[in-house]
Amino acid sequence: MELQKITVKVFAEEPNAVPLTDFIDIFHQWIQASDGVYHDVADYSHMQSGPGIVLVAGDAHINIDDTDARRGLLYSQKSKLSGSNLERLSTVVQSALENCRRLEEEPALRGKLRFSGHRVEISVNDRLVALNTGEAFDEIRPEIDFLARRLYSSTNFTLLRNQQDPRQRLNVTLSTPLALATRTLLHNLQTI
Repeated sequence: MELQKITVKVFAEEPNAVPLTDFIDIFHQWIQASDGVYHDVADYSHMQSGPGIVLVAGDAHINIDDTDARRGLLYSQKSKLSGSNLERLSTVVQSALENCRRLEEEPALRGKLRFSGHRVEISVNDRLVALNTGEAFDEIRPEIDFLARRLYSSTNFTLLRNQQDPRQRLNVTLSTPLALATRTLLHNLQTI
């Protein structure tokens, strides 16, 4: 199975500390400073428990996502990635965490927004390649496990697949009892 169209969600520590619409201006600033990397901002703040605010780019979308009333940064890789499944997973997790860190450091949000690495959701947005089945999960589990070991270093963690509905995307939640800062998680990814 060649994983592509990977999404990663990192959850905010205090989900409603920043109004959802505050991200519109921030994302517009990112567009202006990006030299064409980012293209547009879509505002879905009117939808309860919806996709929130979306920053559109050619390679990926970045959402401040409120799906299931659980706010976090959702990074959705669109362009094809090279390398092994582990390398692709690592690339997307790293990109998500870098965007979390960038938002945490935004002057307008400094001190108001923190992302906690104690829970990270990884999904494959391609049901033709990766069905939400036990067999598909077993096939990618070694790469997910290795990635979690890198991400969480010596901290205990669990992997949980949503088995409730086979019509849903293949997804895995990585969780640990400790709230780890995005800088720590990025450091862990890059040092091993």
